[in-house]
Amino acid sequence: MLKTEICDLLGIEYPIIQGGMAWVATAELAAAVSNAGGLGIIGAGNAPADFVISEIRKVKKLTDKPFGVNIMLLSPFVEDVIQAVYEERVPVITTGAGNPAKYIPMFKEIGTKIIPVVPSVALAIKMEKYGVDAVIAEGIESGGHVGELTTMVLVPQVVDAVKIPVIAAGGIADGRGFVSAMALGAKGVQLGTVFVCAEECTAHDNYKNAIIKAGDRGTIVTGRITGHPVRIIKNKLAREFVKLESNNSTVEEFEKLGLGKLKIAVVDGDADYGSIMAGQISGMVNEIRPARKIIEDIIGGAKATINSIKEI
Repeated sequence: MLKTEICDLLGIEYPIIQGGMAWVATAELAAAVSNAGGLGIIGAGNAPADFVISEIRKVKKLTDKPFGVNIMLLSPFVEDVIQAVYEERVPVITTGAGNPAKYIPMFKEIGTKIIPVVPSVALAIKMEKYGVDAVIAEGIESGGHVGELTTMVLVPQVVDAVKIPVIAAGGIADGRGFVSAMALGAKGVQLGTVFVCAEECTAHDNYKNAIIKAGDRGTIVTGRITGHPVRIIKNKLAREFVKLESNNSTVEEFEKLGLGKLKIAVVDGDADYGSIMAGQISGMVNEIRPARKIIEDIIGGAKATINSIKEI
C-alpha cells in the first residue's frame, strides 16, 4: 500500500505529490518534497515563462530527484510556459483550469508524464482518452479552486471509471487520510495545505499562522457566481465576498475584489484582506515542520493505521 504504481511511474519513493499552489509552491518547497521521497511541484499560476524557467533551474540545483510543474491552462502566459517546460524537459506536469489535450503529443515525445486535476468522472474519462498518464481526483475539501464533489464520493467513482492510476486530493493531511485514499482505490495522494506549513515553504509566516489557527470550520467557498469557486480561510476579505454574494453582485465585481489578493497574502502577509487559500484540513495542521518530517509522519501514521486495522 505504501509503494504503488505511482511510485514506479514517477520515479519516487512514496506516492505523495505536493500540490502546485500559485505563489506558494516555489522551487524551495518542491525540492524539499522531492528530496524527502515525494514529488515536489512548482506552481506556475499566472506567472510569465521567465519566472517559471528560473524556478525550474533552481530546483535542478537543489535536487537530483524527479519534480514537476503545475500549469494553469487559463494563464495569459500559458503558451510560453508550455514551451518553457518542454524545453527544460520537466519530468512531470500537472494541469488545471483547462484541457491539456493539444499539448499531450509534444510532452509524450520527450517522456514527460501528464497528470491533470479533475473534479468529475466525465472529465477523468475524457482525459484518459486523450492519453494522460494519471489523474488527480480533487474533492471540494481542497483549498483554492474547487469542484462540487467530496473526495470520499469522487475518488472511488473515478477509480471505477478509468484504467489509469488515480491520485486522491482534498482533505488529506496525515496517515489516516493516506490510508483512506488508498482504500478508495487511489494509487497516491496530493497534499497542498499541509505543505504550506512546511519550513521550506516561502509563504509569509502570517499565511502559515492563519492556517494553524484555523479550526474545522475555518474556511469558506467564495465566488461561485464566477464559475470558478475558491476555498479560502475566513477573514475580512472572505466577509467582503459574502457581502457581494448577498447583494447579487456581478462577476466583474467579484473578479475586481479578488484581483491580486493571493499574492498579497502569500508574499506580503496580509492575513486580513489577502486570499489565504487553504483546505478544510486546516483544522488538523497545527505546526510548522520540515517537508521531510511531514512525509515521515504521514508514512509512519499510515503504517500504524494499517496495523490497527489488522488487529480488528
